Amino acid sequence: MCGRYATTRSEADLSDLFDAADVTEGLGPSWNVAPTDPVPLVRISASHDGKRVLDTARWGLLPPWAADQRGGAKMINARSETVATSPAFAPSFARRRCLVPADGWFEWVRTGKERQAFYMTPADGSALALAGIWSPWGPEKMLTCSVLTTAARGGLARVHDRMPLILPPERWSDWLAGGGEADALLQPMTERELAAITVRPVGPAVGNVRNNGPELVQPVAEATLF
Repeated sequence: MCGRYATTRSEADLSDLFDAADVTEGLGPSWNVAPTDPVPLVRISASHDGKRVLDTARWGLLPPWAADQRGGAKMINARSETVATSPAFAPSFARRRCLVPADGWFEWVRTGKERQAFYMTPADGSALALAGIWSPWGPEKMLTCSVLTTAARGGLARVHDRMPLILPPERWSDWLAGGGEADALLQPMTERELAAITVRPVGPAVGNVRNNGPELVQPVAEATLF
């Protein structure tokens, strides 16, 4: 699963990167995004003539029929293998897809009694576009979202058996458009794209949601992958 990630680029930078109008609500950078946090996403907006907007959503999708917000923390991820058929996720997959900007994501590996945190991020420092879905919830139509996950491969599978579904720029338009063939939309990264992701051991501070700063993604020299 993807339960923590970093997204630190400014609204202006994200707006330029995704060619989207900025309608966010003053989000700041976060090196430790946790479930139910407000996060930036890119979606198609009918109120903006069907064009892309950079918006804000609560991380943890709430279907319109959810009685309250408590279940959102368990809905931060949607499995790519079942997203098109799941009662909770399928309507959003069909009509309300989005891109979730990220610098990288965190996972933990247990070594004896301890857990070592790892940060997965592009070696060249480029931004990631995580495949996401969104849904409005409640009388105020609060935006909520989930990140799709897929089977991890290569070196990433040594850290965790799941990883976010990451989309290169040439796939953004089809993903955001709605409709389309599920098999094509849910294709995982190519081997070349996968090789561009580095695995970096980091310190334990990221395990506490109250910690937030660039030091959380700095490598720990004494730690190794295994």
